[in-house]
Amino acid sequence: MRIVFMGTPDFSVPILDALVAAGHDIAAVYCQPPRPAGRGKKDRPTPVHARAEALGLEVRHPANFKDAEARTAFSDLAADLAVVVAYGLILPQSILDAPKHGCLNIHASLLPRWRGAAPIHRAIMAGDAQTGVGIMQMEAGLDTGPVLLEQTTDIAADETTADLHDRLSAMGADLIVRAIEQLPDLSPKVQSQHGVTYAHKISKSEARIDWAQSSVEVDRQIRGLSPFPGAWCELEGQRVKLLASRVIDGNGAPGTVLDDALSVACGDGAVELLRLQRPGKGAQEREVFLRGFPLAKGARFE
Repeated sequence: MRIVFMGTPDFSVPILDALVAAGHDIAAVYCQPPRPAGRGKKDRPTPVHARAEALGLEVRHPANFKDAEARTAFSDLAADLAVVVAYGLILPQSILDAPKHGCLNIHASLLPRWRGAAPIHRAIMAGDAQTGVGIMQMEAGLDTGPVLLEQTTDIAADETTADLHDRLSAMGADLIVRAIEQLPDLSPKVQSQHGVTYAHKISKSEARIDWAQSSVEVDRQIRGLSPFPGAWCELEGQRVKLLASRVIDGNGAPGTVLDDALSVACGDGAVELLRLQRPGKGAQEREVFLRGFPLAKGARFE
């Protein structure tokens, strides 16, 4: 098929690669424009932009589709299909209608649960046992379109957002290729009106750990916000990110270190901290962290 690909972050890259590998004609790649990043604040292309250029594909990054010129340029591509995954712009009806077979969205949840911007983070933070990937026929509403194909996966007890992100991206790449192959035979399934939840964008204000919460809640927060924005707390006046953990037995005053293995008491139970990051340092496994920052039993995370 002649396909327009629309995506921006790392999650979208394996999906673009899969479409190219399957032999589809990528008419153009749409993504968010380069933005200042790094210490020098120089414009940096998005992951999809960089990958598309490496593949020799045309890249476009309009600020929006409000003006007629941008809409006409899209329509003139005469695409059979648009594949959209984490693009970052709301598409007007004229864009949704332009390709012969419309626009298909790859969404990282089991719709209608976790419509919206941060379905992977929210699934882990909520303690969901399962999630998945769906191929949805796009319509004007926010992730409200009928689902053509879906695949489910269990969420492991120790899985972080980074881990699940990579698994779901690979699943989405496989699923969209299959969906396009089977497109004439697929029957769109209208989403249920029951069980609708919204995965609102993650706010940095959600990231500070409250050790008075239960160990289950603290563990979900740590794993769900890893690696970004990273759950954090204060330790001896330093802001420390907590990037991996697991729930264990233990009790004590919330925030207190219980042993030399970085077990920390919560309001109910305890968590074992497995990966941490100090200011100006990279992420470190527990053993490496403790060599540079030894903590005795009774130390306090605030």
